[in-house]
Amino acid sequence: MESLTQNNAMLIDETQLLALLTDIESDRVERTISTSDTDKFAQAICAFSNDLPSHRQCGYLLIGVNDDGSLSGLQVTDALLLKLGAIRSDGNVLPSPAMSVQKFSLTGGDVVVVEVLPSDMPPVRYKGRVYIRVGPRKAVANEQEERVLSERRISSARSFDARPCVEAKLEDLALGQFDAYRREAVDAETIASNHRDIEQQLASLRMYDFERACPTFAGILLFGKNPRFFLPGAYIQYLKLPGTDLTDMPEDQAEVSGDLSSVLRELELRIKSLVQTSMRQINTLEERLSSDYPEWALREFLMNAIMHRNYESNTPVRFYVFSDHIEIQSPGGLYGEATTSNFPTRNSYRNPVIAEAMKSLGFVNRFGYGVQRAQALLKENGNVPAEFEFDDRAVLVKIYRRGT
Repeated sequence: MESLTQNNAMLIDETQLLALLTDIESDRVERTISTSDTDKFAQAICAFSNDLPSHRQCGYLLIGVNDDGSLSGLQVTDALLLKLGAIRSDGNVLPSPAMSVQKFSLTGGDVVVVEVLPSDMPPVRYKGRVYIRVGPRKAVANEQEERVLSERRISSARSFDARPCVEAKLEDLALGQFDAYRREAVDAETIASNHRDIEQQLASLRMYDFERACPTFAGILLFGKNPRFFLPGAYIQYLKLPGTDLTDMPEDQAEVSGDLSSVLRELELRIKSLVQTSMRQINTLEERLSSDYPEWALREFLMNAIMHRNYESNTPVRFYVFSDHIEIQSPGGLYGEATTSNFPTRNSYRNPVIAEAMKSLGFVNRFGYGVQRAQALLKENGNVPAEFEFDDRAVLVKIYRRGT
């Protein structure tokens, strides 16, 4: 048996699998012989994550199994296992599902089992649509079913960004910005058939708490008219210094604050302005235009710091530019499964609603690979690898200018 585990969910064993094969297909089990229909796989994972019947038990996608429970004779490849595992991190199922992928070799063929835990933060969407299980079939949730999922989240939401900001009111949100965001995060057909009030629309994206009748902290960070009134540390402290000493008189400084989309766009502009390019001698016959820092590496490190920071802290993200290196410090140490020994190959999301929003807005392309991608870009550009320092209060990354 091979296993590609995506989190610490309990893994099904062979005895349990054989029982599922002989049982009827239900709202917790889907069988298929397809090995290429990624949409079908992702829709099933989304539906099991939503767990509309509230079983609070895993759902199972069985690949290589006919509708009657017999095996199709499938021979599982590594490519299929990797394709299924990638569904967790490609950002099309949001919030990211908690799942495991396993291969079983049985008499009659191989079976791939995708085991999916119910989400703590429904509704879960695949490409902007909420899929659910209705008996043995999938369906797109209607407005009432979405509301049931939204209200269920109130008692189970664990992350800070999904909690209610009880001091805030609906009037503290810039609803025009929410409308623009909704068009990025929700399927167009769903929007066209939408007759819900604004509170229900916000709640379906984890931006509003029905029980407390107030925005969540994610709603305040994304659409708040003044997020720092409720979250004093929700800004980026930017300094550009002429030398290597923090006590030098800065050449430029700013406190970048506001709704998250505006903050991220301003930071992108600042990164573009500070990266300098020059001709580099490759050999006696070739010169190449290169930069002192790869722009996208800086962007990845900064987006990562903002996505994973502790928003309960009054400390800002620090973005300091020295003459020979850049420092980005994010309040809050490593979170969840991430440790100093497995970073950056393992990660957990302190702010899954913010992570989802950054993916929907285009600031993040794929989950879990930002640091590795940034390190690869540094190497390609001729920079030394970025250095990380960790403690319980912050994560600090140092990125050195090429040639330093």
